[in-house]
Amino acid sequence: MELRARIVTLELAERFVISRGAQETADVVHLELEHAGETGYGEAAPTTRYEESAESSLAFLERLDDLGDDPFAHDEIEARLAEHPGQMSAKAAIDAALHDLCGKLTGLPTWRFLGLRREGPPTSWTIWLGDPDDMARRAEAAADRFKRLKLKLGGRDGLDVERVRAVRGVTSLPLRVDVNEYWTLDEALESLPQLVEAGVDYCEQPLPADDPDGPALKKRSPLPIYVDEDCGTLADVPACAERAHGINIKLAKSGGIREGIRMAHAARALGLQVMLGCMLESGLGIAAGAQMASLCDHVDLDGNLLLRADPWPGVLFEEGVQLPSESPGLGVRQAISDPR
Repeated sequence: MELRARIVTLELAERFVISRGAQETADVVHLELEHAGETGYGEAAPTTRYEESAESSLAFLERLDDLGDDPFAHDEIEARLAEHPGQMSAKAAIDAALHDLCGKLTGLPTWRFLGLRREGPPTSWTIWLGDPDDMARRAEAAADRFKRLKLKLGGRDGLDVERVRAVRGVTSLPLRVDVNEYWTLDEALESLPQLVEAGVDYCEQPLPADDPDGPALKKRSPLPIYVDEDCGTLADVPACAERAHGINIKLAKSGGIREGIRMAHAARALGLQVMLGCMLESGLGIAAGAQMASLCDHVDLDGNLLLRADPWPGVLFEEGVQLPSESPGLGVRQAISDPR
């Protein structure tokens, strides 16, 4: 198989703000795997939170000696990649490209190739961190297109509960919140009961990853707790059961669809619920995640919808659901020239 990769800059429709910072663009790596006249595509969406960048992802991909000549040898390829620690988003891009390529070679969409159902739950739409009135305005504007809203909190200004109340004042849609590791145990215990009163469904990553207060918060929280930064791969799932009611699987953290599916089944065995999330990604990255969405209780796959223009259309947004294509492989296609 011949591998080619390049860095691409995605332009967001508007400035995106979370507790850790703000950005107007996202650098990703687009990967091509060519075999037997077909090409599989994948996307790496690295983030500095996990000490990865587009440059480190590209360097990892360019260092790969040989992925072999059999795109169906997923176990063998995965074992070979595991010999090199880290760079999970780059590994996810390889995994996606292999699934895309195998689907095209067999004439099957990836979700069918995997034996999964096509449709998962509706996706959340992210309301990025801002002042309460501004978040309420943006939530009200999105209410006609989406069936779920996820509010970014962690402002460290004492206004997080007011942000939720302001949004609840303009919509009856289900709400969930994501604190991105920015609360202490005391802040969480003070805020969570008030979020229950505002009708919030669950709280994502209220404490820093590996915070020793995590198990205590799970026992005392009136809301379900989901962990994101605490949960990267299958090896993390058992510990998550001690500190959370659910996990957030992101392919850029797990290394791809295969590991994501293993994580979903392990979470079920431990009595955990499963959420499927994303980074800031084009439709190419979102398409990979959408293939396993039917395994999840909650879905947060809006990365491509946050872009000014998606260079990889093919995921169908219908009635609030991100539906994978019925075309072979991941089912997305490059619509315009990628910005360099």
